[in-house]
Amino acid sequence: MKPARAKTPRKPQVKKGSQTNLKDPVGVYCRVRPLSFPDQECCIEVINNTTVQLHTPEGYRLNRNGDYKETQYSFKQVFGTHTSQKELFDVVANPLVDDLIHGKNGLLFTYGVTGSGKTHTMTGSPGEGGLLPRCLDMIFNSIGSFQAKRYVFKSNDRNSMDIQCEVDALLERQKREAVPIPKTPSSKRQIDPEFADMITVQEFCKAEEVDEDSVYGVFVSYIEIYNNYIYDLLEEVPFDPIKPKWNSCSTPMRNTDFVPPQSKLLREDKNHNMYVAGCTEVEVKSTEEAFEVFWRGQKKRRIANTHLNRESSRSHSVFNIKLVQAPLDADGDNVLQEKEQITISQLSLVDLAGSERTNRTRAEGNRLREAGNINQSLMTLRTCMDVLRENQMYGTNKMVPYRDSKLTHLFKNYFDGEGKVRMIVCVNPKAEDYEESLQVMRFAEVTQEVEVARPVDKAICGLTPGRRYRNQARGPVGDEPLVTDMVLQSFPPLPSCEILDINDEHTLPKLIEALEKRHHLRQMMIDEFNKQSNTFKALLQGFDSAVLSKENYIQGKLNEKEKVISGQKLEIERLEKKNKTLEYKIEILEKTTTIYEEDKRNLQQELETQNQKLQRQFSDKRRLEARLQGMVTETTMKWEKECERRVAAKQLEMQNKLWVKDEKLKQLKAIVTEPKTEKPERPSRERDREKITQRSVSPSPVPNVPPIRLRHRRSRSAGDRWVDHKPASNVQTETVMQPHVPHAITVSVANEKALAKCEKYMLTHQELASDGEIETKLIKGDVYKTRGGGQSVQFTDIETLKQESPNGSRKRRSSTVVPAQPDGTESEWTDVETRCSVAVEMRAGSQLGPGYQHHAQPKRKKP
Repeated sequence: MKPARAKTPRKPQVKKGSQTNLKDPVGVYCRVRPLSFPDQECCIEVINNTTVQLHTPEGYRLNRNGDYKETQYSFKQVFGTHTSQKELFDVVANPLVDDLIHGKNGLLFTYGVTGSGKTHTMTGSPGEGGLLPRCLDMIFNSIGSFQAKRYVFKSNDRNSMDIQCEVDALLERQKREAVPIPKTPSSKRQIDPEFADMITVQEFCKAEEVDEDSVYGVFVSYIEIYNNYIYDLLEEVPFDPIKPKWNSCSTPMRNTDFVPPQSKLLREDKNHNMYVAGCTEVEVKSTEEAFEVFWRGQKKRRIANTHLNRESSRSHSVFNIKLVQAPLDADGDNVLQEKEQITISQLSLVDLAGSERTNRTRAEGNRLREAGNINQSLMTLRTCMDVLRENQMYGTNKMVPYRDSKLTHLFKNYFDGEGKVRMIVCVNPKAEDYEESLQVMRFAEVTQEVEVARPVDKAICGLTPGRRYRNQARGPVGDEPLVTDMVLQSFPPLPSCEILDINDEHTLPKLIEALEKRHHLRQMMIDEFNKQSNTFKALLQGFDSAVLSKENYIQGKLNEKEKVISGQKLEIERLEKKNKTLEYKIEILEKTTTIYEEDKRNLQQELETQNQKLQRQFSDKRRLEARLQGMVTETTMKWEKECERRVAAKQLEMQNKLWVKDEKLKQLKAIVTEPKTEKPERPSRERDREKITQRSVSPSPVPNVPPIRLRHRRSRSAGDRWVDHKPASNVQTETVMQPHVPHAITVSVANEKALAKCEKYMLTHQELASDGEIETKLIKGDVYKTRGGGQSVQFTDIETLKQESPNGSRKRRSSTVVPAQPDGTESEWTDVETRCSVAVEMRAGSQLGPGYQHHAQPKRKKP
């Protein structure tokens, strides 16, 4: 007979709701991986076991104008580069496994940038298993002898468990063994050498205070969240959809056997916990069997080669360990067939995909889309943490956007108080990951301030503890009368009954006396026993009546509760149907939303392109307007100046003409009003000067012309060279005094070449006087050089030659008649007034020879 095992002490029962006000912060730990090369620049330094410090790399400081900043971040515990997997497991994962065995949920996930060692921390490497195989080893070390037989617990599609008796479980085992389906890995099979070194754990680890009066079952499931869709990695498909075959053109081959993976839906069970509907759950019985199931799903997980990591995880993986616990019956032999007594706890081990920047990974195509979805889900996780922190610190009631991502929606129950949450921040100390590590540290700092409600302890059933080993401690049925033997030992001993002598008279009396004492003692004990039995019967009868009344009361209450439960079941079924309909509608709306968002992004890009195009056109238009405005302004100023110049020239011309006409009118008036005498009296020189002065009162139209020098000029000058201008229309007179200038250049038409060689100018002009005689006028002037390179003539003097008859009669000669011009007009220079008021300017380079510019001057006559 085996010795009876000591009874497991039980925790005191805690009433539900007594711990609802207690909260624990999210446990955030930091693990620093070693550098790949010893000569790499390091930007992270471990200060102590709770603090790390970030240094700004040299290249980063140069790009930021020498801005050097050191930042320290604190964690619950920091693990340096020399930390072993065992040390990390004992601190982080061991308490979660202990809570799992005692009926509490747990969530552990690794977070960090690509290549920071998240998968190594979770899975491990050959010779050094990670957290996942160590958790499995601790679970089976703790419940190894208390496991239920296979198929005693049976999972359903409602995130709960059904329980079967051992006979039904045996029939199902036989039925499944007869059907040729892929079997779950057996613990008796040889371990796959590919992962044998990962699950060989040298250290024995076991949970304390395991409930010996219960049986346990372990179920595992493995899913991945890829591009915000959930896929079951343990689902059996005829063709591997994750790694399709490729042809020589680097395109996937068409295969009629290809079945695309079906994404799974998230649903909520009756306890408002989220679960993946239709996910495969495999019952395992050993560490080897569980890890082989994990390894089978791990081969289907999406990984790819990027610029930063040769085997970069392109999805978030979630390995769920579900522990089912049910108490034994009162005899301690079989499982209690009450579904309400089943306790289900779950530990979720999450390996998050690394956050990355596409400009560093050089991702494109599918890799770019995967990176975008990874970063989006991690950003949603950060947003949820920020909102939770704000609600807890400032008392706000903002809605946490769990539904924005499948990752946060799946684990929202943990943050609402359904279990402990632990996070391991993995960082790579190399300088190239400085900016990404800085963002990871900031997120970890926010996460530590989020508090999660402490889970409630499970209720304890009312069965007697230690019933599993009670039958072993009883022993065989023949040993039951031990109480009678103990009672008989309390009687006085019998004397010796052997009679050797016939005359012995002492032995029998002594024996009779002893028997009488025994009989008397027995009679007293019988009376005491009857008395106590009667008392006990009375107590039992009272207890039975009380129990009967209690049973009647409880039965009535149970009937009422059953009616309420039946109504609630109908309501639950109705709500489940409604929930399925709403989930289907939500799925359709999500797809429609995705399409609309894609259209929105396309339209926004098109709008941005059009806006940029309009901005460019507007800028071109403004530049063109500015240039045209400048041209208009320049042209306006130019034409204004030209108009002013032309108006000034026209005004000058009109003033000259007006002045000439005025002078003509004055001369005509003087001729008309002059008295006719036989011998006109020659006016005195003073009167002529007064007339000239009076005639010159009108202002000059050109104020900038220098005044006329009024000194008397001689007829001839021996020192200056003259231009003698004699028009071809002049006639030879018979006067004795004839004009003669020595060394003069005689021309019929004034030209620039002649003027350039001379300093003086003389014009011979003939006109018909009032008495019919020819009057010859010698108009003299000085030649000046102009700024334009030509010459101008300033008239200074007029000499008059005229023939008169002594008796005052007119001498008519045919030679005095001025011939008419061939074109029927008078010569341009026949009017002496015009000739005296006009200066001739010869411009250099003129196409017409002499160029004319009029300068009105006051006229004076030679006396």
